[in-house]
Amino acid sequence: MQLCRKIKSILRQDEEYYGRELILADRDMVEQEADEILKGADVSDVAFLVVGDPFGATTHSDLVLRAVNAGIQYRVIHNASIMNAVGCCGLQLYNFGETVSIVFWTDTWRPESFYDKIKKNRDLGMHTLCLLDIKVKEQSMENLMRGRKIYEPPRFMTVSQAAEQLLEIVQNRRERGDDLAISEETICVGLARVGAEDQVIRAGTLRQLASCDLGGPLHSMIVTGHLHPLEVDMLRLSAATPDALQDLRMTDSSTYTS
Repeated sequence: MQLCRKIKSILRQDEEYYGRELILADRDMVEQEADEILKGADVSDVAFLVVGDPFGATTHSDLVLRAVNAGIQYRVIHNASIMNAVGCCGLQLYNFGETVSIVFWTDTWRPESFYDKIKKNRDLGMHTLCLLDIKVKEQSMENLMRGRKIYEPPRFMTVSQAAEQLLEIVQNRRERGDDLAISEETICVGLARVGAEDQVIRAGTLRQLASCDLGGPLHSMIVTGHLHPLEVDMLRLSAATPDALQDLRMTDSSTYTS
C-alpha cells in the first residue's frame, strides 16, 4: 500500500510539472485497451511512459505494431533497464546468459522450469539474471470466478524468498539423483532498488541470501557462472560476510567458479 501511495504521489507531481493529465495504465489497460491508448495519436502527441526500457516487454512491441498498422508515426526514447543496470554489481554484462523469471509458488503450483534455464547457463559458464515476481492488481480465484473487481494487496518477491525456492528445488533434484546445476554454496548476488539512492547489493552463497533482508522492492537476483578475477574483486565490495567468497575454486589462471 505504501508503494501505491508513493506512485500516486509521483503521478500528481508529474501532472503539475507537465501541465496535463496522466493516466495510470495497468496491465489490463495496456493489454486489452491498446487501441484506446492510441486513440487520437494521429493528430496529437500521446506519450506512453514505462519503467525500464520500452522494449523490455512484448506488450510494448504490440503497441508499436498497432501504431504502424494505423498509420501513426512513433518515436522510441530508450531508458535504463535492470537488464543493463545490473552491471552495477560488478559482473560483466557479456557474461550473462538467458534471463529467467522466478514466480511466487502456491500450494498447488510450484514450477521449476526456471531452474533448468539456470542449469543451461551454468553449463556454459554464464551468469543468470533472475527477475522476481510482482503481483499487482491480482484477483483471488473466488473473486475472479464471481467477476468481482476486488484485488489482492500488492506483493513483491524478495531475494530471500527467491533463494528459499531455489534451495528447495536443489533439495528436490538431489533427492531425485539429478546432477546439480547449483548448490547451497553457489555464489549469488541479490540486488534491491537498483539506481535509487538506497540501492543495496549483497553477494554471498545461495544459503546466505536466503536469510538476507535487502529492504523494500524491487528485488532481482543473479546466479553466477564462471567468474573473472575482476568480477570477484567487485563482488567482494558487497559481500554478505567477510568469508562469503572464500570457497571459490579456480578452474584456470583467470576463472573462478562456485
